Amino acid sequence: MLWRHLLGYLPVNIAQALAGFGSIFLLTRLLTPEDYGRYGLAFAVMTLFHSLLFTWLEGAMARFYAHAEAKHKLQDHLTSAYSVLAVLAVAGGLVGGLLITFLPLSTDFKSILGFALAAAILRAAMNLTMEARRAAREVSRYSLIEFFHIITGFSLGILLVVATDLRAAGPFAGMVVAAGMALLFDLPHMLRRAKGGNGSFADFKGFAVYGLPISLSLVLALAMSSADRFLIAGFLDTASVGVYTAGYNLANRTLDIIFIWAGMAAAPLTIAALEHGGLEDARAMARKAFGLMALATFPAATGLALVAGPLATVMIGPAFREQAAQIIPWITLAGVMNGVMTYYFHEAFTLAKRTGMMAAVMAFPALLNIVLNIILLPRFGIQGAVIATVIAYFFGLLASAVIGLRYFPLPVPVMAATKTLVACAVMAIGILVIPWPQTWPAFVLLFGQVGFGGLLYGGAAIALNLAGCRDYLMKFIGRLRKRAAMVA
Repeated sequence: MLWRHLLGYLPVNIAQALAGFGSIFLLTRLLTPEDYGRYGLAFAVMTLFHSLLFTWLEGAMARFYAHAEAKHKLQDHLTSAYSVLAVLAVAGGLVGGLLITFLPLSTDFKSILGFALAAAILRAAMNLTMEARRAAREVSRYSLIEFFHIITGFSLGILLVVATDLRAAGPFAGMVVAAGMALLFDLPHMLRRAKGGNGSFADFKGFAVYGLPISLSLVLALAMSSADRFLIAGFLDTASVGVYTAGYNLANRTLDIIFIWAGMAAAPLTIAALEHGGLEDARAMARKAFGLMALATFPAATGLALVAGPLATVMIGPAFREQAAQIIPWITLAGVMNGVMTYYFHEAFTLAKRTGMMAAVMAFPALLNIVLNIILLPRFGIQGAVIATVIAYFFGLLASAVIGLRYFPLPVPVMAATKTLVACAVMAIGILVIPWPQTWPAFVLLFGQVGFGGLLYGGAAIALNLAGCRDYLMKFIGRLRKRAAMVA
C-alpha cells in the first residue's frame, strides 16, 4: 500500500520539483540579487505567518480525520475545522493588513508583503481541504488538484515577473490566482461533505491542544531555517540574502521535496494503522516509511554534495552561483538532518499526541541557531550562517530522537540506514575516481555525473534490497511476464 500511495503522489512531487527548481533557475536570472533577497525575506514572512495562524488547524484536520471517520463524526469534524478557518482568515487578513500598512517599510516591500499575505490566507484554505483529502486517502484527487495548483501558480508567477512591473511580488501574485482557482473547484465538494455537521467548542479545544504546539514547533523550525536570512540582512546586506537564499533553496528544496513525498504517503497510513490496527501496525508502517525515506533522500544528498559546482552553474544565475556552490554541500547535510527529524522522529510526538513536548524540544536548537548566527556572521559572513545551521540541526535531530522515542516507540532501523549509506558510498567512490574532463560544458558534466551515480546507486540498492526494492522489482517483472504469456 505504501508503494502504491507513493506512486499516487508522484505527480505532486514532479510539480513541486518543476516549480522549485524552475523558480531558482528563472528568478535568479530575472531578478537582481537585491530583488531576490526581498523575495526570500517575503517568502520567509509568509511562511512564518502561515505557521503561526493556520498550521495547527491543518495538523488537527489530518490527525483527527481518521478518528472522526471511525466514530462516524466526520461531518462535525469538518464543520468545526472550516468554521475556525473562516475566523482565522478574517482576523489574519485584518491584522496582517494593518501591520503592512503601518510598519516603517519601503513601498515596494509593502507591495510584496501584501501579495504574500493574500497568498498565505488562500493557501491555508487550500491546505485544509488538501489535508482532508490526504487523510481520507483520496490520493488521485489530491494529486490532480495539487498538481494544477503548483504548476499554475509557478507559471503565472514567472509570467507576471516578465510581463509586469511586479518584480519580486510576481511569484506571490501567481500563487494568489492559482489558489483561488483551485479553491473554486474543490472547496464546494468538501463543504458538501461537511453539510449537516455541528461544530463544537470541544472540537476546537481538541484541535488547539493538539495543533497549537505544532504551530509553535514549526515557528521554531522556521527560526532554524529562515531567521538567518533576516540576520544576514542586518549584519551584511539584502544582496547577500539573495545569494544565500539561492544556494540554500537549491540544496534544501531538493531534499524537502523527497521528504515531503515520503511523509505525504506515510503519515496518513501510519495514523490510520494506529487508529484502526494498533501499536504494532503503526510501528511496522513507520519502519517501511523510514526505509523508503532513506532509499530516496540519502543518495540525493550525497549526489548534491558531489555535483555542487556544475549544479550551481546550470541552475543559478551568474551573480549568485559562485558563493551558492560553496554552501550547497553543507546545507545538504543540514537538510538531511532536518528531514529525518521533521518527517520521522517528530511523528513520535504526533502519534502520541504530545505535540507540546515537540515544541519544547525545538526551542533549544532554534535559539542556538540565532545565537550562533549573531556570533559567526560578523566573522565569517555567509559561511557563518551555514555553520550555525548545521550545528543547530544536529542538536535538533539528537534531541528529537532521544526524547520523542520516550513517548512513542518508533523503530530505529539502524541496519536499513547503514545499508543505504553503503550504497551511497559506492556511488560517491565511483564518481570521485573518474577523471571527469573539466573542459566539458557544465550541463554535460552534471548530467554525466548524475546519470553515472544513479546507475551505481541503483545497482547497489537492488543488490542490497534496500526498502525491499528488489522484491518489488521481481514482482513487477513477474507480472509483465505473466501478461506477455497471456497475450501470446
